Parts: sequence; structure tokens; C-alpha cells
Amino acid sequence: MTLQEVVAAIRPADPAARKQAEIQWSNVGKPLGSLGLLEDMVVRMAGMFGTADFSIANKAVVPFCADNGVVAEGVTQSGQEVTAVVAGNMARRTSSVCRMAQVAGAQVYPVDIGMAYAVDHPGIAQRCVRRGGTGNFVKELAMTRAEAEQAVLTGVEIARELHGQGVNLLAMGEMGIGNTTTSAAVLTVLLGSTPREMTGRGAGLSDEGLKRKVKAIETALALHQPDPEDAIDILSKVGGFDLAGLCGLALGAALCRIPVLLDGLISCAAALLAVKLCPAAGDYLLASHLSAEPAGWPVLNALGVKPLVQAGMRLGEGTGAVAVMPMLDMAMVVYHGDTFDDLQIEAYTPQAEDF
Repeated sequence: MTLQEVVAAIRPADPAARKQAEIQWSNVGKPLGSLGLLEDMVVRMAGMFGTADFSIANKAVVPFCADNGVVAEGVTQSGQEVTAVVAGNMARRTSSVCRMAQVAGAQVYPVDIGMAYAVDHPGIAQRCVRRGGTGNFVKELAMTRAEAEQAVLTGVEIARELHGQGVNLLAMGEMGIGNTTTSAAVLTVLLGSTPREMTGRGAGLSDEGLKRKVKAIETALALHQPDPEDAIDILSKVGGFDLAGLCGLALGAALCRIPVLLDGLISCAAALLAVKLCPAAGDYLLASHLSAEPAGWPVLNALGVKPLVQAGMRLGEGTGAVAVMPMLDMAMVVYHGDTFDDLQIEAYTPQAEDF
């Protein structure tokens, strides 16, 4: 499918299924709305699946691994070799997200979508758009428009492949030194903000390093003038291959009518690009946690989603998304649990404070 065909095929979530899920929650033998945001997420997932009777038993987190040429501007503590090291650990299932996913009952599907250094291991999907990563956007375009579209479609294809294998809950992950810089640049454009407001310290920067990071973004935006109404233009000029892949994963999940869990800032920036391409894709997004980066709240507000947890997490890889999977599993167990009739007690009736 072309990107235009993907966007045209995505349909909004089903409001009738959402209503049925709300009715089911109201019959569960507990105080109304007492699981808070967990109940809302279950209702929203019913709308995604198009039925109140659904399962999220088969989960997968997809970390897109890519490198960013802007690291040449001194915007990170680490070099691009670290991307390959962590991607290799993902391939061997020893990275942080892999250990957490084992507890959460999720598979990890790492993807090389544009790393500087290849990882020769069967545990990582080889979908590299450009070996070496993106260009240094301070001096040149991050990627061509064709490469940006290819990377987005790669994410769509992976979502469709995993759904075809029975996966019914996807989670976003990433690994790429410098990708908080690309994310801040993308969000500056999408939110009409300033680099100073959108840019944080990432994995850890000194005051001087933060100044270089802000300056790099300011220079790139002045040079390239990305179009805030054109997601592919933004990606090609100041984005990253990991962001593009994640954007495609969000579109692919919406196409397949399954939920996708956001992780931190990078995945949220990618999701906002997906919504720019196709507003209906926003119906299929679930927020796991609040990023510790300055743009954390602004991007979640722009997406219209609320995070399940606020734990100051900033590890990446998809760890935040995986961390909330057991919470969703527990909510599903209650959702399918005993009703007031089963318990032979009188049902609660809605009160003013319930709304």
C-alpha cells in the first residue's frame, strides 16, 4: 500500500462498542468508575477493536533503532556506537525493555531502520532505510522525502505483520542516540513552540550541552523551514528514521484496528506526526507514562491522551509502555469479572460526583 492508501483506509474507533464497554463496566460488582483511567482505557480499546468483547493477551513492543547525524553538534553524552550496543542487547533479549517485557508477557521486536553500524543478529529485523543514519540537520536535510515515506511505510508494514501473527496490543519503543534532539525539533514545529521550551537534557547533558542542543535545533529550523502542515516534510528535514518508523507503527495499528501504547517523548512526537497525517489515527493511541522531558505534557495534551503513571521515567526502549501492560491486564480481569447479579448485591447508581 502507498502512504496515501494507508491514510485513506483508516477508520475512526467505533462509538457503539465504546458504549457497550461502558455498560459492561457499570455492571461489574464494584463502585462506579473506581478504576479511573484504567476503565477509560478499556472503553477506548473496545472502540478500537469494534467490540466490547476483546483480548489484549498477545502483546509486542517494537523498538525502532536508528542514528542521527546531529550528534556531530555535541548534543549528546554518548556516541553512535551506543545505539548499536543497545540494539545488540535487544537482539539478544538482555536489554532493559526485554527484561521488563518478559515479566509483562510481551514479545520484543527490535528493528534496525537506520543505524550507523549494523548488528548482525537474527534477533533484530533488518529494515534499514539508510546505513549511517540521518544527515546532520544543522547542515543538510535529515533524509529525503522518499526516505521519510519509506521509513513510515516500514512501520506500517511491521504493524500489519505482527497483527497477522496474532498480536493485539502494540507498544512503541526506540533506541537512537540524539533522538531527543530530533523529537524536540519536530515538536517545536508541530506545537508552534520554541526550541528552548521543547528541549530537555535527554539522557543527561550539562548546561553547555543543553545550549548546544537548543542552538542546533534553532539553526536547523531556520535553515530548512519545515512546513508545520506537512508531516513528511517535517520528518525529512529535522526528523529521524526511528521517529518515522514509529509514526508508521501508529498508522499501522489504526489500520489494523488495534491499540498502540505510547512510551516517552520520542514515541509521542512520532504519534503526533501520525495524527497530522491522519487524525483518525489518534483514536488508537494509549499513553503509558509522562516523559520527564519539558515537552512531556504539551505533546500529551496535543494528542488528547492521559498517562497512566507519572514516575519520572526516561529510559526509553519502550520501557514505560511495557511497565503499564500488567496494569491493563489487571483492568481486563476486573472488566470480565463478577457482576452485581453474580454477587447478588444491589448495583450502584450514578451520583453527581461520579461525573
